[in-house]
Amino acid sequence: MSTKVPACLFVFIVLGSTATIWAKKESTTKAVQPQQLSLLRVNVTGQGYDYFRPWQKRAPFSKRALGAVLSQGRVLVTADLVANQNYVELERAESGEKMAASVEVVDYEANLALLQPQDKKFLDGLAPLELANDTVVGDRVAALQLEQTGALVVTDGLVTAVQVMRYPVEVGEFLTYRLSIALQYRDNSYTVPLVKNNKLAGLLLRYDPRSQLMDAIPAPIIAHFLKDAVKPNYGGFPTVGFDYFPTRDPQLRKYAGETGNGGGVYVRGIEPGSAVEKAGLQEGDILTAVGNFDVDQNGNYVDPIYKKLDLTNLLTTRAYVGDKVPLKIHRQGKPMQLDVTMEHRAPDEYIISPYSRDEAPKYYILGGLIFQELSRQYLREWGPNWLKDAPQRFVYLDHFQWELFPEGHRRVVILSQILPVNGTIGYEDFGYLTVTKVNGKDIHSLDDLAEAVKHPVDGFDRIETEEDPKVIPLDAPQAQADEPTLRENYGIPTLQRLK
Repeated sequence: MSTKVPACLFVFIVLGSTATIWAKKESTTKAVQPQQLSLLRVNVTGQGYDYFRPWQKRAPFSKRALGAVLSQGRVLVTADLVANQNYVELERAESGEKMAASVEVVDYEANLALLQPQDKKFLDGLAPLELANDTVVGDRVAALQLEQTGALVVTDGLVTAVQVMRYPVEVGEFLTYRLSIALQYRDNSYTVPLVKNNKLAGLLLRYDPRSQLMDAIPAPIIAHFLKDAVKPNYGGFPTVGFDYFPTRDPQLRKYAGETGNGGGVYVRGIEPGSAVEKAGLQEGDILTAVGNFDVDQNGNYVDPIYKKLDLTNLLTTRAYVGDKVPLKIHRQGKPMQLDVTMEHRAPDEYIISPYSRDEAPKYYILGGLIFQELSRQYLREWGPNWLKDAPQRFVYLDHFQWELFPEGHRRVVILSQILPVNGTIGYEDFGYLTVTKVNGKDIHSLDDLAEAVKHPVDGFDRIETEEDPKVIPLDAPQAQADEPTLRENYGIPTLQRLK
């Protein structure tokens, strides 16, 4: 792959860990600038879980990527690379020497992970990369990849936008660089470092080869992650905890008690139990400032580096868990200040977990009926278009979970499918149902269900569902008799996994 630089053809030579760039112009070769680019290959093998058949794993996979060597013997990669890993290995590009590594810290929401080799001497001779925290629109950065031979491939790109966007697991929004870049596929493309002036500017987040647009995890997000990663307990990025509307509509401003054409956004939804709710933020408030930054009618503030940017950046990237952030609001026209102690909401604190990497899914099989706790990981089994292709009732529950279940501290139990056995004759077409009660007991988790089926009514387990058929009676003795058949016919080692 060649860089697109006018009147220059770049030739890349890898010498150990040092990539020296030479420029050839008018048949004359001379050194332009030596770069100490500390990169390692990262080889990962693992197995993901099959949420349609939760008792088994998927076929083994192998991935290859590049890791950026940082200080203190750490190697930075994306979290996607190490999800569901069984074994991680570092490889010196110039020599092929290999060393097993462990995942020290991983953040799936920010899509970042830190690795450490079993022996830190393995990184000797590799100068740690510093971070370039000053990248702005119009800057040029270089994407780094390796050929099979170990030769360095550098592709030049232009930063066209700096904005706040959703990351792959779709939990919150984070600062993102958008680049125009003609990136080619390499077997290490799972993690592609981006450098500016020999410093790490970001990592590949996603790439669209048709439009040649890349979204990148920027250095400020990486810096936030690294600062938290040295703590005994990694805190994660703060959770915003509320949604808002712009206030350009004069009628909305009048409804909220606002006069004039001042700034601020209309708070329209608050997650129960969130930090902002604890601080007293209410629906209908007009948020006018976060800390020392005023918020305009569209929800933007003027960032000292990036200029106009979404206010979310103030609460996720610039703030840390435990920080007190003052929010200035108007409540029916009256100015107030709320001090929010920022918190991170872990995935197990959601009603419907947004992600569950590296964890085996829970399930309970009763006489061929497969019960699971609804999660976004389960919905993602329908592929990239799961929002359209997955059962729409489940998508609705996921999207509006806080409005539908404001009490929190529960799960949504579903009857995902029915395996044909003697006790389920006639029920084979049932599936994708929301379970409300079993044997008269309200079901808020698989543990509730496991307890309820211990008490059949008149020899039957009565399964009540939100959707038709509303009630499924299951012969309890027959369900027990079908257990050996289920194990043998469907290769199920155990009929339940509750932890």
